[in-house]
Amino acid sequence: MSRMIVVSNRVPLPDKDGKLPAGGLAVAVHAALQEEGGIWFGWSGQSGEEEPGPVHRRSHGAIDYVLTDLSSRDVDEYYSGFANRVLWPLFHCRIDLAEYSRRDKDGYFRVNRLFADRLMPLIEPDDIIWVHDYHLIPLAAELRRRGVKNRIGFFLHIPWPPADILFAMPIYDQILKGLSSYDLVGFQTDHDLDNYISCLIREGVGGRAPNTPLAEAAPAAAALRAYGRTFQAATFPIGIETAEFARLAAQSEEMDEVQDVRRSMNGRDLIIGVDRLDYSKGIPERILAFERFLELNPDRSGHVTLLQIAPSSRSEVPEYRDMQATVESLAGRVNGTMGRIDWTPIRYINQGVAREALAGLYRQARVGLVTPLRDGMNLVAKEYVAAQDPDDPGVLVLSRFAGAARGLRGAVLCNPHDSEQTARAMEWALTMTLEERRSRWRDMMDYLLEHDIGSWCRSYLAALSHSRDHAAPSQSDT
Repeated sequence: MSRMIVVSNRVPLPDKDGKLPAGGLAVAVHAALQEEGGIWFGWSGQSGEEEPGPVHRRSHGAIDYVLTDLSSRDVDEYYSGFANRVLWPLFHCRIDLAEYSRRDKDGYFRVNRLFADRLMPLIEPDDIIWVHDYHLIPLAAELRRRGVKNRIGFFLHIPWPPADILFAMPIYDQILKGLSSYDLVGFQTDHDLDNYISCLIREGVGGRAPNTPLAEAAPAAAALRAYGRTFQAATFPIGIETAEFARLAAQSEEMDEVQDVRRSMNGRDLIIGVDRLDYSKGIPERILAFERFLELNPDRSGHVTLLQIAPSSRSEVPEYRDMQATVESLAGRVNGTMGRIDWTPIRYINQGVAREALAGLYRQARVGLVTPLRDGMNLVAKEYVAAQDPDDPGVLVLSRFAGAARGLRGAVLCNPHDSEQTARAMEWALTMTLEERRSRWRDMMDYLLEHDIGSWCRSYLAALSHSRDHAAPSQSDT
C-alpha cells in the first residue's frame, strides 16, 4: 500500500499532547497522513551559522515528521530572499517590490537541491509525494534528476500571475518549467490555471494536450503538454473546517475576552478586519475606505468601530517594516481627526488573537471587511461566514481580487483600490435587511459545508492518485 510524503517549507508539529496547530490545512493533511501512514518533511525552523544542520525525526501515530535545519545563509537567500522578495511580490502582481539577485536565486535552488537530497533516502517506489507552495517549485525537477519516478503533486497556495508579470522575473523560464515535472499541479482558482496555461502558450513551450482524458478531480482541469512532459493541472479551492469553526464561534461568544469587547462597544456596530501585516492585504486602502465611509455617512460617526487585527509577519524584510509604520500612521491620523472623547473609530491591534476569541469576534461583527489587493484564496473570509449566527448573520464585504470571491457568491464584492466603492459597500452591508442577510449567508454556508478542507484534501489526493492513469506517456517517463 502506498504511503504519502508531504513536503512543505515548514512542518506544523503536534504538541506533546498530540494537539495540532490551529488551521484547517494542518488538520486535513495530518488526517490524510494518519489514515494511510506517511511522512511530513520540511524545514525545522532552526538555522545554524555555517552548514545546514542534521535531519531530525519524530513520530506521532502513523506519521513520521522529518525536519531539516538550514544554515543562516540558506534562510537569508532562499526564504527571506528569493521566496519572499521575488516570488511573493511577483505572484501578487507587485513588480515594484520584487528585488531579484543572483545570490538569492542560487540560494533558492540550493535549498531545493538540499531538500531533494534529504528526501531521497526516505522515498519508496509506491509513495505519493505532495509538495506545497512557492518555496518548493523546483523540487520535482530535482527529484526527477535523481531518478524518482513516483507520482509527485504540487499545490500553489498563492495566485499565479499573468504572463507579463511573470516574465518580468529574469529566470521566469526556470520557474515555469519547474511545474512541468509534477504529475498534477493544483491552483486555487480557474483564473490562476488560465494564467499558467497562458504563460506556456506565450512562451511557446506547450499548452493543452489534445485528446488526453482528464482525471475527474476539479471544476476546472486541463491536460497539458510542455517541456516534453504531459501532466495535469486543475483547480482545488481550499476550504476550512466549516462545521467545527461554526461550533467554535457559537461556544466562544461567552468567552470573557469576547464579552469584554461586546461591552466596550456599548451598542455600536462592529466591522472587523483580520490579516497578516502584508502589503497584499490592502490594509492601508481599507483604512482609507473606512475614513471615506465616515465622511459619506456623518450620522454613523460615534456608532461604528473598525477593529483591525494585523499581527506582524516577515519583520526581517524591510517592506514589511515599512508597511507596519504606514498602517500605524494612517490609523492614528483617522483616530486623531475623526475620533471623539468617547469614541475611537479604529481599534488597531498589531498582535495575534487566539483562534477561539477570534471566532467569537467574527460572530459579533456586523460586517467582515476582507479587502486584499490580491489573494490566492483568503480563509478569513470563509471563517467569518462560518462563524455567523444563522438567525442574525453579519455581511461579508469581499475584494473581487480574493480567490474566495469565486465561490462566496453571497458576499458584497468591492474593488479595494476604489475607496468610495468600498465605503458604499460597508454602508450597504450595515443597512441590509435581515431577510437578505440570511439568504446571502445561507448560500455561502452551504457552499462552505460542501467544499470544506476535508473535501479539498480528498479531491486533490484522488486526482493525484489517478493523474498518470489519464495522461499520455511523457518522454521522461518512457
